[in-house]
Amino acid sequence: MASKSPVVATPEVVVPPYWDEACKHLAKRDRVMKKLIPQFGEARLQSRGDAFATLARSIVGQQISVKAAQSVWNRWIALCPKFQPAGVMALGVEEQRAAGLSARKVEYLRDLAEHFDSGQVHVRQWAQMDDEAIIEELVAIRGIGRWTAEMFLIFHLMRPNVMPLDDVGLLKGISQNYFSGEPVSRAEAREVGDAWAPYRSVAVWYIWRSLDPLPVDY
Repeated sequence: MASKSPVVATPEVVVPPYWDEACKHLAKRDRVMKKLIPQFGEARLQSRGDAFATLARSIVGQQISVKAAQSVWNRWIALCPKFQPAGVMALGVEEQRAAGLSARKVEYLRDLAEHFDSGQVHVRQWAQMDDEAIIEELVAIRGIGRWTAEMFLIFHLMRPNVMPLDDVGLLKGISQNYFSGEPVSRAEAREVGDAWAPYRSVAVWYIWRSLDPLPVDY
């Protein structure tokens, strides 16, 4: 069964159709993946929710703990029972501040809502667009940088070949699994990732799991 938010119901959980094929490919190509993948059984990357809610959550959660982010999120979306861009644009600044959002996050969330409401992000065309074109659209929104856009590609759009070189956990995991704990540069991480293509996202997910056995969610 798909889990549900305490306030807003979410659609059924979706898993990538390419996962099993990717695991076979990675196990053949990479000695570390051959050892890692079996450790996590049938666990899979999962996608839930819609694009607007996923990006809004990423903004709400910036620079605060997971627990605090969930508390603020629940209070904020309670202000907007019909959670849509137009509804967010209609919210007042002070009521959002009272829900626990900083002034800057209020501005970011309004900019996100305006981009979706005006059609500046082409959600229906994303399936036909390449990763970099989608990243370009997303980073034009205030409060969304390349790392957030890459997490969105992996966890929401389930793109198979994303290599988030600015992710601290990924670099740490590559260091531990491939370089005996020695510090790793982005160039060295990129070289390791070359062997993972065209399923870098899947390998990245397993690297994260090697650091924390709990499923990575976004």
